[in-house]
Amino acid sequence: METKETTAEEDSCDTDSTVTTNRGKRKNEETDEAAKQGNRKRHKKCGRQLRPGERYVPPPQKRNPGVSFSQEHFTETSYYFESGLRKVYPYYFAFTTYCKGRWIGKTLLEVFKSEFRAESLDYYKKAAKEGRIKLNETPVDDLNIILKNNDFMRNTVHRHEPPVSGKPLEVLVDDGEVVVVDKPASLPVHPCGRYRHNTVIFILGKEKGLSGLHTVHRLDRLTSGVLLFARTLEVSKKLDAMVRERQLEKEYVCRVEGEFPEGEVVCEEPILVVSFRVGFCRVDPKGRTHQIRVHLQFLGFPILNDPIYGSSAWGPNRAKGGLVGMSDEELLEALIKEHSSKESLHLLDLPDEEVSGKQGPKTDCSDGAQEHNDQINAPASSGVACDDSLCKLTEEEVKAEDSQELHKSTSAAETADKMNGAHKENDSVSDEASITAKSNAFARDHLCGECKIVRPDPAEKDLIMYLHALRYKGPDFEYTTQMPDWAKEDWLQD
Repeated sequence: METKETTAEEDSCDTDSTVTTNRGKRKNEETDEAAKQGNRKRHKKCGRQLRPGERYVPPPQKRNPGVSFSQEHFTETSYYFESGLRKVYPYYFAFTTYCKGRWIGKTLLEVFKSEFRAESLDYYKKAAKEGRIKLNETPVDDLNIILKNNDFMRNTVHRHEPPVSGKPLEVLVDDGEVVVVDKPASLPVHPCGRYRHNTVIFILGKEKGLSGLHTVHRLDRLTSGVLLFARTLEVSKKLDAMVRERQLEKEYVCRVEGEFPEGEVVCEEPILVVSFRVGFCRVDPKGRTHQIRVHLQFLGFPILNDPIYGSSAWGPNRAKGGLVGMSDEELLEALIKEHSSKESLHLLDLPDEEVSGKQGPKTDCSDGAQEHNDQINAPASSGVACDDSLCKLTEEEVKAEDSQELHKSTSAAETADKMNGAHKENDSVSDEASITAKSNAFARDHLCGECKIVRPDPAEKDLIMYLHALRYKGPDFEYTTQMPDWAKEDWLQD
């Protein structure tokens, strides 16, 4: 017998009752007949009475896009330091989403099978039996239930995050209008992919008490240097205006392959995104964005240890002059194959299901992709001065109508004092946390596959790329960091 399904568009009653379908069952504490009759009466008041076999779906809740991360999120887990790395204790985390249009009429089992392949169907069945999968906040014990418009799904998982550099996140300026930090390499700016607590946003909230910040620009995960946040929406809009009017300048320092020519080199080639999941691009006439890593590769001087644009997957000439000689699909496959053979797939930040060939749905959660889009909106005009393959590049980004003084710069001496003090403080905290971590092993989850894997710690070279945002400058402010060790003239590569 065919059953008709009622959605929130047909029935706007605000209640959380459930009715059994002919394809699956939902757990419900209200099992007595009186409760069922009460539910039917409430639905009748909303427009009409549900037919036998119909399942009611409550209307979607209004979302508040302005909500930022708060103490509730910061206390999900804690950090510990070990072997020079910042690590996160595994924790339980709920992924939530409303039913997508393409899922309507399909069973939960079909959706997990086709679009969430990171885990096996056996895992999802066991997770459902333990109440970890919910529909409209009611545990689902049968994944054959048919999805309807506005269904709200919740999947609780045991989450592991990759370790990052244990170098302290130094706050250079906090003047009430902006927060400026010296971002260590290996840290994503915001939660994305496998990273949540090991991100700049969460560390500032958990350790510095700074929350509700507005991102002005981003840096790639492996890029270090000056990173700017606005304290208020008003300041954020003011800085955005400067970006649009090209009143801002970024200056980078990087170490590249080969000997870069003297004088100024200007590159204005358009760039096209090849993969949002990996977050990499190539020069293409149809492209519109700009990115320093791609332009250096185009000029024939890729960053020395760039895991994407310095890869041999691009061919013997590393796509110099934009000559690739293969399709985007072939290029992505070659890139994954090369890093797979070197056991360095983690440098691409690929989800496990894509690495293993069990590709899931495409997402825009790749930190690299989002960072590229923000970092490369600058015009391509760059001043370049090089000495023995050490290049200092200035990207003129954006200018603004407002000439009012917003911020004060921090001198290199002040920055050095802060860095040294932060290192000493962090060392003592790290030692104590490391001892605590060793004595208190984290709780393992019997359904979690990651708990059964022992992953080696990443080497320091895998956490650093030779690209550093040295200076961020506006009409009336300038923020600068110290040169990284690898950028100094007496530096020797291991």
